[in-house]
Amino acid sequence: MIKPLSKSLAGLSIGLLVMGCSTSAVITAPPISYTNISPRVSDLSESEAKRWGHLDLVQDTVPGMSVDRAYDELLKKRKGQPVIVGVIDSGIDLNHEDIKDVLWVNPGEKPGDGIDNDGNGYIDDIHGYNFLGESYHEQMELARIIRLKIGDEAYQNAAKAELNSKLPEAKDGLPQLEQIEQFVSMAHQNIQKQLGKEYYSLADLEKYQPKSPQEEQLVGVLMQVMGMGQDIPTALADLNDGITYYKGQLDYHLNVNFDGRKPVGDNPYDFNDQKYGNGNPNIRNIEESHGTHVSGIIAATRGNKKGVDGVAKNVSIMSVRTVPDGDEYDKDVALAIRYAVDNGAKVINASFGKGFSPNAEWVYEALEYAASKDVLFVQAAGNDGADLDNPENKNFPNDHKLQNSPEFVENVITVGALTSSFGPDMIASFSNYGKENVDIFAPGDEIFSTMPNNDYQYQGGTSMAAPAVAGLAALIRSYYPQLSAVQVKQIIMQSGIGSQVKVLVGGPEGVEKSLSEISKTGKMANLYNAIILADQVSRGEATL
Repeated sequence: MIKPLSKSLAGLSIGLLVMGCSTSAVITAPPISYTNISPRVSDLSESEAKRWGHLDLVQDTVPGMSVDRAYDELLKKRKGQPVIVGVIDSGIDLNHEDIKDVLWVNPGEKPGDGIDNDGNGYIDDIHGYNFLGESYHEQMELARIIRLKIGDEAYQNAAKAELNSKLPEAKDGLPQLEQIEQFVSMAHQNIQKQLGKEYYSLADLEKYQPKSPQEEQLVGVLMQVMGMGQDIPTALADLNDGITYYKGQLDYHLNVNFDGRKPVGDNPYDFNDQKYGNGNPNIRNIEESHGTHVSGIIAATRGNKKGVDGVAKNVSIMSVRTVPDGDEYDKDVALAIRYAVDNGAKVINASFGKGFSPNAEWVYEALEYAASKDVLFVQAAGNDGADLDNPENKNFPNDHKLQNSPEFVENVITVGALTSSFGPDMIASFSNYGKENVDIFAPGDEIFSTMPNNDYQYQGGTSMAAPAVAGLAALIRSYYPQLSAVQVKQIIMQSGIGSQVKVLVGGPEGVEKSLSEISKTGKMANLYNAIILADQVSRGEATL
């Protein structure tokens, strides 16, 4: 449910909110303050909820990126250049109605002939490449470290400690959820039969007279669920999602005896073993939805009256299937970055992460390679509700080789997640944060986007915030191709919207901080402001 705003917009400051046609050499005016805007007191409409990330904080009292406003007021009569965005993820539904028209097509490759026509080292890579072969389920890296005895004793012990902290929840949670689901399902079927209707309301339950103590108990459970504002089919779906999650933890992710790499056939810890995978980066089953959702956020076809509009137009999405149902391998990530760079991507989206990275140097070298080729790398901050400045909280990949050390590249931007509610609850409870390790925040909670089989659903995570910024970056690079990746990063960071409103981080029981205390910029990404600043920088009217 979308929460109404609880505080006024006093304290909001927006910098650089002026038209890009200024003839002054440098913008010297102070940020504009808005103190007379009434707080939002109603939930978002269905239409607003589906595109809240595109709305404007001032006009709509929602902390979106002002995407609609940028197109309407700044970009309507302008044409950009094509930009390729590499999506390193779980694969994409290449046949989706809202994505198929924006897919990258390798101009030098002939489909299906089994020949590397363009000589790039990858056969039949028409829309990207698949580094996972036909594999899908995988372990977390910590389980692989234990199984294969990777690293020294201290490293293995750290992995064992993490495993032992995670296993009890899955072992206890699975039978509990299965029992609750069974009970609610039985109660639901019984009341449907007794009432003679498939759908019923809380009022129907309140009027119903149970025929036995057992039935009274069943009705009481249903009333308790519905009294919390959730209908029974949705509650059952949530329970089944939880059951699936814990089963995945026990069967694959935390199972030290499972080997998900067998279908691929390579040694994932030998960087020189690179003849693996195939040229089909399509999804392997309908549950592999993550990359499809991410791609829609970036560039779902705008204006086709289907589903959703992506942040960016003039974009081609390159699918690089690298992230399984479990932790990604460092070798796959490093090669995926290099593949995207070598085949023309100017922006790469990386909505993934893990706590252990035994071959992080391979990824660091790939990021340095991307930097040398002027490619911007946009990554998700992670979903542990943790302070990444704390040495105990690690999230790979990142742009510092040692915890809290200086960034070794300047082309990486790390993104935390916002909710649609401006005020104390503005930072998503799951979002990682950090004054030194998170650059900026963007819409990432309850984001409506593309799903396999021409479907559309809400999903939340910093995985959804990163592609919002990747789309923003791609749009800047489309309209201002002369700007470098580093300049685009700085424009995104400097043009964001700041706020003095205190926010909760680390969940409902977390602590209250300002945006400037939990990110490097203290700002929320904003396309409208970014276009204005990009225009001024490209004209030499502003400096970074």
